[in-house]
Amino acid sequence: MIAAELDFAAWMQAVQLRIEGVLERTLPTDEHIPARLHQAMRYAVLDGGKRVRPLLVFAAGELVGADPARLDHAAAAVELIHAYSLVHDDMPAMDNDVLRRGKPTVHVHFDEATALLAGDALQTAAFDSLSAHVLADDPRDQIKMVNLLAKASGSVGMCGGQGIDLYSVGKALSLPELELMHILKTGALIRASVLLGAYCGQALTEAQMSKLDHAAKCIGLAFQVVDDILDCEADSATLGKTAGKDAANDKPTYVSLLGLATAKEKAAELQAEAHAALDTFGDASAGFKPTRLKQLADFIVARRS
Repeated sequence: MIAAELDFAAWMQAVQLRIEGVLERTLPTDEHIPARLHQAMRYAVLDGGKRVRPLLVFAAGELVGADPARLDHAAAAVELIHAYSLVHDDMPAMDNDVLRRGKPTVHVHFDEATALLAGDALQTAAFDSLSAHVLADDPRDQIKMVNLLAKASGSVGMCGGQGIDLYSVGKALSLPELELMHILKTGALIRASVLLGAYCGQALTEAQMSKLDHAAKCIGLAFQVVDDILDCEADSATLGKTAGKDAANDKPTYVSLLGLATAKEKAAELQAEAHAALDTFGDASAGFKPTRLKQLADFIVARRS
């Protein structure tokens, strides 16, 4: 495992560098035909982003003492799904954005057809990464991992949440409706990241997995609340994407529904709730190490980009 004695910033940087190398090796190079498609895939994934989802995989893996070689493939899988979703979300038929991670979006840099294919190929590459290696002690758990990522990515997860988002432009949503949208759109893949990391190590009881899932749900919602806050407070240069688009497109957000101050309180409440769920793993004699997940929850709420 990446050294436990590293402080959080050093640990985070070590994981980010590690997963960058894994993604570099996982993605086909432009030496393979069709070169332009592979260039677009690498452009979409490499050299950008905070790698929050891979960090969550590794943090959950540390909780259960997982082999980092297993975590590499699970982390790559969730990041490839995330990257594919960004490529498609940015396209003219969806959010029609021109900036992502501080550079032109894939359909702008290449073309719409190539962007569409790149997203499709990244999605299938994720399941290749998750299924081509032994990641769990029990093969049945690895099947659960594949199923978990499939559901988190599809119409009852990320794609479903994006659909609700598109169909809700200009509409007033209640807080439960907004939370459901984000539990699916953003939270599902974040929850999957945590659970995939957990499946790579020491087996958890059903009750422990439920507690971990609740913590992950809180972290996922907190991530989106902070995203909504930053869309109002940060500029495009800081965010690496177009700021203020939610308000400009009349999209429902936590800020539009609750107001800025209450949205910040909501993020803090979710952070505390995640900590409380993770505290149930705090018995050192059991061998669990929830510290990194707690630190990541804090980082997600405190981030400025």
